[in-house]
Amino acid sequence: MDHQDIKNRFGIIGNSPLLNRAIDIARQVAPTDISVLIQGESGSGKEVFSHIIHQLSTRKHGPFIAVNCGAIPEGTIDSELFGHEKGSFTGAHEARKGYFEVVDGGTIFLDEVGELPIGTQARLLRVLETGEYIRVGSSKVQKTNVRVVAATNVDVFEAVKKGKFREDLYYRLNTVPLRIPALRERKEDINLLFRKFVVDFADKYRTPGIQLTEDAQEVLKNYSWPGNVRQLKNIAEQIAVLEKERVVNGGVLGHYLPTEAHSSLPMAIKDQNKENFSERDLLYKVLFDMKKDMVDLKKLVVELIQKGFNPGTMEQNSPYINQLYQEVRPNPAALVADEYPVNQSSTITIHNPNQNNSTSNDYLSYDTQDVEEVEESLSLMDKESDLIKKALKKHKGKRKAAAHELGISERTLYRKIKDLNLD
Repeated sequence: MDHQDIKNRFGIIGNSPLLNRAIDIARQVAPTDISVLIQGESGSGKEVFSHIIHQLSTRKHGPFIAVNCGAIPEGTIDSELFGHEKGSFTGAHEARKGYFEVVDGGTIFLDEVGELPIGTQARLLRVLETGEYIRVGSSKVQKTNVRVVAATNVDVFEAVKKGKFREDLYYRLNTVPLRIPALRERKEDINLLFRKFVVDFADKYRTPGIQLTEDAQEVLKNYSWPGNVRQLKNIAEQIAVLEKERVVNGGVLGHYLPTEAHSSLPMAIKDQNKENFSERDLLYKVLFDMKKDMVDLKKLVVELIQKGFNPGTMEQNSPYINQLYQEVRPNPAALVADEYPVNQSSTITIHNPNQNNSTSNDYLSYDTQDVEEVEESLSLMDKESDLIKKALKKHKGKRKAAAHELGISERTLYRKIKDLNLD
C-alpha cells in the first residue's frame, strides 16, 4: 500500500515531506510486533497513526482501544489498565477486567503516556517485557498478548532527566520513534486542509462554500497554529457557520485567530509613549547606576567617620577607610547639597562634634545667613586619639574596659597609647 492509498483510507491530507516520512515509518513498523512511541504536539494527529499501525498489522482483526492516560485519575489508573478484584478498594463491588485483559490479542493505544504515575509505569514495563500483570487486590499473575502503541506531546527524555518518567520504560517504548510534524512545519498543506474542512462543513450545515482571498491564504500559512490540525478544523467550522460573506479576506480571517499576530515571525512593538533603549543604552544605564551607588556608599562611610562611629578593628581597616575618605575629602559640604539647595548668600557650616561649644548632635547644619566656616581636622590619627581619650575618660582610666568599648584588644590599646603619646 503506497502513500496515497494510506492517505485515502485514513483521511490524511497533505504532501509534506515530513508527513510522508512519518507515514513511511508507520507502514514499515506495522507488520512487526514491537512497541512504538509516537511523539507530536497536541492536535497533530497522533491517534490516526496508531490506527494506521493497527490496521496494517497482523492484529488488525483483533480489538483496538485508545486510552487517554491523562484523563484517568491517579487513584484508579491501575484498576482501569489491569483490572481489580471484588473488595480490593472502597467501591469495588465486583471484579472488573482491565484494558490489557480486554484487548488480549489486539492493540492498545496509550495516549499521553507521560502522565502515568511512576508506580503504574513499573507495572506497564513488566507487561511490555514479560506480558504479565496482576489485578489490583490480587496475587495471581495473569498473561496478556497486547501490542502497545504509546503517544505523548511532551519531551519524554526531559521528563526522564527530571525523574518524572522511568528511563527503562522510555527505552522500551521508544523501540521505534515516530514523530508527527506540527502543522506549522508543513505550511504547504494548510490551505489544502482548510479547503477540505470548509467543504465538509458546508455539506454538513447546508451552507454555501467558503473562498479565501490570496491575503487570507497568506494569513493561514504564516499563523503558528499552536493547536495544529484540530485548531485549523475548529476555525474552518466557525467560519462556515458564522460568516455571512462567503469570500473571506485576511482581515476577516484574522478575527478568528485568537491571541496571536497573523505572522509567526517575531515583531518588535513600539510604544509611542516610552523611550526605546538599545542593549548598549541599557548597559550604560546599569553602569551609571552602579557608579552612583558607589558614590553614595563612600559618602555614607564619611558620614559615619565624622559622626564618631565605633571603629571596631580600626587598626586593620584604617588603610582602606583612609583611601576611601581621601576620595571624597575635597568637598564634604557636597554631601547634603542635593537635599539642601543653597543660594549665593547661604552657607553650610561644618561643626566639629569634639568641640566643647557644640550644642548640636548634627555635624552639618544649614543656615540662610552668612556664618563663619570652621574647618575640621580630617586626620584619622586625630580621630583615633580622640576616641581613645573618650574611652579612657568614660571608664576612669581602666584600660581593659576601654579596649572592650573600642572593640580592640588590650594589647593593641597599650600600643596605640604609646604610639600616640597619650600617657
